[in-house]
Order: sequence, then structure tokens, then C-alpha cells
Amino acid sequence: MELLVPNLQVVFCGINPGLSSAHKGYPFANASNRFWKVIHQAGFTEHQLAPEQWQQLQDYRCGITALVARPTVAASELMRDELRDGGEVLKEKVLRYQPRALAILGKQAFSSAFGLRNPPWGRQELKLGETEVWVLPNPSGLNRATLEQLVASYRELFLALK
Repeated sequence: MELLVPNLQVVFCGINPGLSSAHKGYPFANASNRFWKVIHQAGFTEHQLAPEQWQQLQDYRCGITALVARPTVAASELMRDELRDGGEVLKEKVLRYQPRALAILGKQAFSSAFGLRNPPWGRQELKLGETEVWVLPNPSGLNRATLEQLVASYRELFLALK
């Protein structure tokens, strides 16, 4: 469930697949996850993609990956080592493909993966080669952020890439 190709505007990096994504074979498959709605409303796609259309993201110069491949019910089940190791693998992928931006979906995951404490939301000072690094709220239904708050955060990235 990874879509990485050259010349992407952004790669969205989730924490890890949920059980429904692992079962169905595509990212953000859980009906309570707001990813597809958020990226559409933020401007990244012309229409809202269904989870099974995930490979069409590349038509919009968007990619997708995860910090950790192991599926869990909740990301809190992951070990710190898994996130740190996932961060190292992610850095290698980003340096290979050099998208304009990497959007990590979750502040805690970003902190664990990159060893940085208390990062701000949004654009980070850290860059990976020429790739800007952003931290955006996770669109999981477990996140208490409203749809409007999520869309505003993702739209900031969308506008920065124009």
C-alpha cells in the first residue's frame, strides 16, 4: 500500500495501516477515516476518491506511504523502535524520490520517527534533500480534530505547493 514515483508534489505518510486497510489492501480504508474527504476538500484532488481508487493519487502528483508496515487496531500499539526504524526507511525513500513535500500525519509519530521533541504543526525546519517536511493532524476517526480543522491544515500545505 505504497505509491512512490518520481515528480510528486507531496507524499502523505500515515503512521501504519489499520486492520481494515490491511484486510482490504488499500490505505485509509476504514469508513471512519477522513483522509479521502480531507485531501479533496483541501484541494489535492478534483473529486473525492474512494479508498479503492488510491492509486489514482499519482494523477494528482500525490503519493502515499506509512512509517510502519505492521497493521494494528490503533497506532498506539506500535513500539517506539518501530517508529524510529520506520523514520530511517522513510528518509531513504524521500531522498530517493524527492517529492516537493512530505506530510507526516501525526505529531507523535513524527516525534518518535525523527527524534524531535514538541514539533510545531505545519512546515518544519527539517528538510530531506530538497523535500520540505510537514506535520499534519492524522485524519483518523480517533483524532478529535474537526473536519474543518483538518481541511484547514491540509489546505495550508496545498497552497504552499502552488
